[in-house]
Amino acid sequence: MKDKVKVTIWGFGAMGSGMAKMLTNKKGVEIVGVCDLHEDRVGKSMYDILGVDRGERTEVLINPEIEKVAYKGSCDVCLIATDSFTQKAFSKIKYVLEQGINVISTAEEMAYPQAQEPELAKKLDKIAKENAVTVLGTGINPGLIMDLLLITLTGCMTDVDYAVAKRVNSLSPFGPAVMEEQGVGMEEEEFRKRVKEGTMAGHVGFAESVQMIGDALGWKIERFEQQMKPIVTNIDRKSPHGFAKAGDVAGVNMTGQGYVDGKIRIDMMHPQQIEPEMEGTETGDYIFLKGTPEVNMKITPEVEGGLGTIAMCVNMIPQVINSEAGLKTMIDLPVPRAIMGDFRDFIK
Repeated sequence: MKDKVKVTIWGFGAMGSGMAKMLTNKKGVEIVGVCDLHEDRVGKSMYDILGVDRGERTEVLINPEIEKVAYKGSCDVCLIATDSFTQKAFSKIKYVLEQGINVISTAEEMAYPQAQEPELAKKLDKIAKENAVTVLGTGINPGLIMDLLLITLTGCMTDVDYAVAKRVNSLSPFGPAVMEEQGVGMEEEEFRKRVKEGTMAGHVGFAESVQMIGDALGWKIERFEQQMKPIVTNIDRKSPHGFAKAGDVAGVNMTGQGYVDGKIRIDMMHPQQIEPEMEGTETGDYIFLKGTPEVNMKITPEVEGGLGTIAMCVNMIPQVINSEAGLKTMIDLPVPRAIMGDFRDFIK
């Protein structure tokens, strides 16, 4: 039988540890290394942190030095769960690719880096090809709900006039980095000031989703715009990694538009906040496609963001290993699917 698929994880926060926990329940795959800088994790057993019985599996101690866990021949794929932006993730991805290791990144901009970082996208494609490996950015959104799923649904249409993707979701499962990006716990005045200065991240990925949809459908996106407004809570709200007191920001309402031939052809709507149910907001995912025939999709409640991102990254491992070398996106690879059998059976 083939050797097990070997995986290294870089970043052991909410997403990285979640991927590890998922992988410990899968067949034909093993985690061989974890890199994380957090002082509460360094030197500790991955299994102890996860609360998972190690059994007869080889011990994995969390190491702060990536060179000790990801090097030539050490693993088949590295899951990088550290950053949201291509510029920040670039050096990490570059290092791993140069070791001849495939990469799956949770960085939202990496879902379609050619949208905002075309030069870095070209560099990553070149580095990956030179080292005969593949790099993919994916997650629940961008990566599936507001782009790939919408694109897939257009496959049954003879023409598309206008596309709307709406995701009403909870930020509660996500870690501290996402809380900061979404302004959770911030005073409203500070939030608006940062939006004006252009230093408020909000949801990262609209530009990537819009460009992915445009390229997939053959629409030339001539202009992209986005807006960001605070969601102010009337009551104290607390999630595992965030807190917003009454009167402060509990999340962000993001909207974005892609223009084709002077008209809005793609509309994005994404209000997201911690503990939305506390003030009567129901979560859900919606896609509305105007054209022939009209297609409308509704998923309630939302597909849970944290678990969805974890699953997308783990479930795409075979497709990335099987892929030809280079920078790939979700529209380049076979459709994602839950891997319920032995991972080795899915490797060509």
